[in-house]
Amino acid sequence: MLALGIDPGTAICGYGIVNLEGSTLRALDYGAIQTSPKMNTEERLVIIHHEIDVLIKKYKPDVVGVEMLFFNKNVRTAITVSQARGVLLLAVAQNSTKLAEFTPLQVKQAVVGYGKATKEQVIYMTQRLLNLPSKPHPDDVADALAIAICTTHCSNMRPELVCNSLVDSNKINRASLKKRLGIKCNSENKVWGNKV
Repeated sequence: MLALGIDPGTAICGYGIVNLEGSTLRALDYGAIQTSPKMNTEERLVIIHHEIDVLIKKYKPDVVGVEMLFFNKNVRTAITVSQARGVLLLAVAQNSTKLAEFTPLQVKQAVVGYGKATKEQVIYMTQRLLNLPSKPHPDDVADALAIAICTTHCSNMRPELVCNSLVDSNKINRASLKKRLGIKCNSENKVWGNKV
């Protein structure tokens, strides 16, 4: 399974292409789409849309993963992230690519095995899971790779196959993690959550 994870933003939009073959994860490409603060919002959004479109056409991912949007106290930040997210969703739809959305808690569970993991723990496990030579930088890139890892665990959009952590040297143990975390999905609505 090939997944494109995206961490949207207008200044920096992180992306990561991750392949899951058998039980081995491998990063094929990752980086950041950066726009100049001197550009107006419309110009930034055009660049983000174009670059995401190029990535989708080049790699032809099975699915694109993004985090669900949560509003915080900084309304201006929430609005700009929403705008970047909108153009990335447009690129996904224009390329008829599947979309998977996850909460930050689900991404942390997928990468670290703990939904309240710190940013440092997520970065460390992302580097380890993908056997990267150094920590992905900036944080937007690390977040995008973590989202891609989470997306690959949702193999072929089948939520019952969700697994959430590195077990041993890039090997994934779906059964034990599925049981331990009790993750279920309402497949009709694609609503994720812990078993109650």
